[in-house]
Amino acid sequence: MAYTPVVGTLAYVRRGGDVLMVHRSFKDADPALGKYNGLGGKLEPDEDVVAGLRRELREEAGIEISAWRLRGTVSWPGFGADGESVLAFVFVVDAFTGEPPAANDEGTLHWIPQAELAGLPLWEGDHHWLGLVFDETVAQFHGVMPYADGRPAGWQVSILPA
Repeated sequence: MAYTPVVGTLAYVRRGGDVLMVHRSFKDADPALGKYNGLGGKLEPDEDVVAGLRRELREEAGIEISAWRLRGTVSWPGFGADGESVLAFVFVVDAFTGEPPAANDEGTLHWIPQAELAGLPLWEGDHHWLGLVFDETVAQFHGVMPYADGRPAGWQVSILPA
């Protein structure tokens, strides 16, 4: 069977030692309700990954990015409500113009000290790979985290050393 995931971007925007996170708090039906997450979303059919990244950050944070790095990919087979799979290209944004608003359509935006990210209410699986996003000894990581019954059912990762 062919693997046909929804393809998207996930970005961690940095300013000094802080990271811009959305606290998903506005939509009662949101499966991420109450969780903090980076910014991003699904690619449009006519977009490459960077074009999608730029559009999502423009829409969700009102910023134009000027320096970014692909840190890796995470594949989540069976993640979605209907068992859909998701493949995300994970970026760190190091420079941008504009000032993010206090909130977007999904929730409130917060600058969180990078050292405090792991203590936030995150998706359960994020704890397996979020540290790799900011680990400068890692050039890139590419992981797969299958989901079963709404929870991570495993984690495999290939790490390219810096």
